[in-house]
Amino acid sequence: MARKTIRKSKAATSARTARTTAAKRVRTRASAPARARTSPGKLRLTMLTGDYEIVRALKDGTVRPEGIDLVIADYRGASEIHKRVAAGKGADINEFNGGHFVVQRAHGREDFTAIPVFLHRRFRHGFIYINRSMGRIREPSDLIGKRIGSTSIGAAANYWMRGYLEQAGVPHRSVTWVVDHFDDTAEQAPRELKIERAPAGGSVAQMLLDGEIDGVISPSIDRMIDERDPRVGRLWPNYKQIEVDYFRRTGLFPIMHVTTVPTRIVLRHPWVVRSLTLAFEEAKQLCYQRVINPRVVPLAWFRAQWEEERQLLGPDPWEYGMSDANRRNYGQLVRYVQEQVLTGPAPTLEDLFAKESFEIELPLPKFHATKYGF
Repeated sequence: MARKTIRKSKAATSARTARTTAAKRVRTRASAPARARTSPGKLRLTMLTGDYEIVRALKDGTVRPEGIDLVIADYRGASEIHKRVAAGKGADINEFNGGHFVVQRAHGREDFTAIPVFLHRRFRHGFIYINRSMGRIREPSDLIGKRIGSTSIGAAANYWMRGYLEQAGVPHRSVTWVVDHFDDTAEQAPRELKIERAPAGGSVAQMLLDGEIDGVISPSIDRMIDERDPRVGRLWPNYKQIEVDYFRRTGLFPIMHVTTVPTRIVLRHPWVVRSLTLAFEEAKQLCYQRVINPRVVPLAWFRAQWEEERQLLGPDPWEYGMSDANRRNYGQLVRYVQEQVLTGPAPTLEDLFAKESFEIELPLPKFHATKYGF
């Protein structure tokens, strides 16, 4: 009787083990990156970008780059991507901070190059914050000689914001920059740029709240603004109108990030530059197609905002390719990097982008006609 019980117990255990193993296989297949297996004759490349609507169709397999099997790597936040790519541990295709990219290339890194796909742009006048409770800062010039916080020195957003302050009469070397952490750019910056590190365990956001610094430039919307802390406000409360005027004056919708691929892959397979650029373009067009439908985005007046933006920025604000507009745009970021942190010459656009980027026919193809009826 005991042996029968043992045999039944073993059989039940074996059945449970088999079910668990099968379930694991199902979960593994379900969570595996799209198109992980390489099709015959296709180049297998991994991709690491943010979870943006403009890349959704690439990530879900709706769009497939010609000649390429795309494997989607885990996305763990923009800062994690930048750290991995900066350390040479990214995927094959990476979204990367446009400021760090210029600095790394200027300092001789040649194992990666850029293609003309700009996945992140943002106006930045609304990301400069001040301490209002102290009453010391009423206009930009009041920041001269003061201490301004920043997460780091080398992020693209920070170059643009230091540039805006310079245009408003605040030279970037007239203030002391207090940073949460020293990145490679801070380590190699000229001595004339005054940089301090925030106290261990502290943050520049908390220092601003406590009145220990007078301002902060931040690449992201800070919690203290989102929660409307009365001690903190924007340097330019009417930032949207300032950004609209800035675009009308300059034509720049500032580029933040570039897309990089290994130089060895481009040298061996130069066609990947065009294939990837056109695939990103098609995915972006499908995004435009999707979000033009006011039922997709849960905002009451989204359609009105969409129409206002198109009237100002044109039909393709996230333009890809090396058009004159994109050359001027990224060229301005390169100039800011040169003026603010480089001690040697800045790389040219031809140094930064694969030469095939300049051979892609412009304008890029229209893959999808707009559909209405929503």
